[in-house]
Amino acid sequence: MDYQEAVKFIKGKIGNTVPEIAIVLGSGLGVLKNDIQNKVVIEYKDIPGFPISTVPGHAGELIIGELSGKTIIAMNGRFHYYEGYDVKQTVFPIRVFSLLGVNNIILTNAAGGINLSYKPGDFMVVNDHLSFFAESVLRGKNEDEFGVRFPDMSEVYDREEIKKMKAIIEKYTGVAREGVYAYMKGPCFETPAEIRALRTLGADSVGMSTVPEAIVARHCGMKVVAISCITNMAAGVTENKLSHEEVNETANRVKGQFKEIIKEYLKE
Repeated sequence: MDYQEAVKFIKGKIGNTVPEIAIVLGSGLGVLKNDIQNKVVIEYKDIPGFPISTVPGHAGELIIGELSGKTIIAMNGRFHYYEGYDVKQTVFPIRVFSLLGVNNIILTNAAGGINLSYKPGDFMVVNDHLSFFAESVLRGKNEDEFGVRFPDMSEVYDREEIKKMKAIIEKYTGVAREGVYAYMKGPCFETPAEIRALRTLGADSVGMSTVPEAIVARHCGMKVVAISCITNMAAGVTENKLSHEEVNETANRVKGQFKEIIKEYLKE
């Protein structure tokens, strides 16, 4: 894949600016855009090699600017395997960020709660994931310029950053969850039987994103921290039927807290 064309295009818009941190904004979490200063906004459709976001709640734009004293590059909307893209296409931007000099990434998502102690509106810091149900994002010829053929995954999510993020979440919400995120291919929501199986395997939340990005970020040598916004309880936990509208409604309800959490994390 030709990452250099995308790098060249983005550099043409931002000059010698080198982003310190990348942020991927999940469903309904694009509110952070409003607080980014001196920003340059580039639509995905204009960037060579970038896919297009097709899901409601994903604006489809790259934002480079300043937030909490840091130069950031933010994806306002991401790409999913279920949209019909090859799994390697979904992580194309992460490779581009690496080539732009980014060494740290914050991944966010909207997720279903599997852990019975969770409730909609909670924030969970991801400490590990389950992904063996889906095709590996590293399948095929290894891209040696980024990392080794068999990368170690014993600490995908940085332990020190987990501690920092949990403390900030607790400050703003009163409770900070920490747990395992299960990645499923989608686009249908999981069945109650699948959720019971995932709970037995140790999953605390479930969603259709984040893990491919986290794996590729680690393959590139980036430091990763990830947050799930628990927007609904997973299938079978309650009698409620699941919908993407509920996901966006909950994300909208907690967007103020989410914004402050990310801003304070960047300060630290």
